[in-house]
Amino acid sequence: MKQNLSDTQNQLLESTLHSREIFKGKLLHVFKDQVKLPDETESSREWIKHPGACAILPVFRDGSIMLIRQFRYPVKQIFYEVPAGKIDPGESPVTTAIRETKEETGLKAGSIEYVGHFYPAIGYSDEIIHIYVAWDLIQLDQQSDDDEFVINVRIPFSEALSMIQNNEISDSKTISTLTKTRMWWKKFHPFPVEFNE
Repeated sequence: MKQNLSDTQNQLLESTLHSREIFKGKLLHVFKDQVKLPDETESSREWIKHPGACAILPVFRDGSIMLIRQFRYPVKQIFYEVPAGKIDPGESPVTTAIRETKEETGLKAGSIEYVGHFYPAIGYSDEIIHIYVAWDLIQLDQQSDDDEFVINVRIPFSEALSMIQNNEISDSKTISTLTKTRMWWKKFHPFPVEFNE
């Protein structure tokens, strides 16, 4: 029998005793906290504070989608990814999604809809990524950041799903965005295009 969440909450919660920032960078802040565990003992937790981000799936009327390819320095590899970016201070997630779509792909979204969110690294970060679908797309000039180099790749949605299966797409936010969008579309179905599956 499944236990009610409220019944197990006290068996799982940890409380912060004190928190110390040990690194503050342009994007990430690293903390080391002392915590009280559910059994009243103490331990430490190292974690990264993140401003949050948005991932966007641009969808064309024929059901194809726009991905980008870019080099990721920490793992020294080139990845297929959905357009994405961090939320700037004072910015709403939807504003970030519209801005990042334009910056990374040169596409202006006539319509944009919230799909959901996920936490990509709950073991060591509070980062949340909000997922949006963008359509009614208009091609403008790409406006990437000065230190950002990306190549746009337009492919059928079905091909992107196959690329997940054969590990050509291995970026977690892209996998989550594609699979969650597919489930969202199948459930709500007011989608303005037919995905080619």
